[in-house]
Amino acid sequence: MAKLKIIVAEFADPAALIQAAEQIRGAGYRDFDCHSPFPIHGMDAAMGIKRSKLGYIAAAFALTGFSGAVLLQWWASAKAFPLVISGKPFFSYQAFLPVTFALTVLLAAIASVIGMLVMNKLPRWHHPLFESALFRKAGDNGFLMTIESTDPQFDMERTRRFLESIGAIAIEEVTD
Repeated sequence: MAKLKIIVAEFADPAALIQAAEQIRGAGYRDFDCHSPFPIHGMDAAMGIKRSKLGYIAAAFALTGFSGAVLLQWWASAKAFPLVISGKPFFSYQAFLPVTFALTVLLAAIASVIGMLVMNKLPRWHHPLFESALFRKAGDNGFLMTIESTDPQFDMERTRRFLESIGAIAIEEVTD
């Protein structure tokens, strides 16, 4: 298996990082990420990140849980075991609400957790980026961009020169 190579570039401030993200995306890079000590408004648009599909996955599983709960309770009380209890109709939806709500929330929560793990390609127990001296600044005062060798446009020297030309103040190469 080929070794993963990553270029870590530091930028002066959030505005420079947003501008760099727009230029990187404009140059055709797709497998890059930006890191900062706090969320930066407008970074998703600058990186070209689309809205997550996780909400649709959770909604689909919530609807499945809701439908499954109602169908199971209807079948059990109206078809399989039709008993008249206190004069209530066979399909008394008011009694079904707690189970229906619980199954709806349970399936949506499970789908959200599993979907998030799959979409984020987790668990990944170790990433070579964590060994980078420059990356340690991301949680404190660094505005960083990382580009991985899995990007089709990646070429170590050409990418390094491009990052320098768009205003990177420090660049580090990391190898797996």
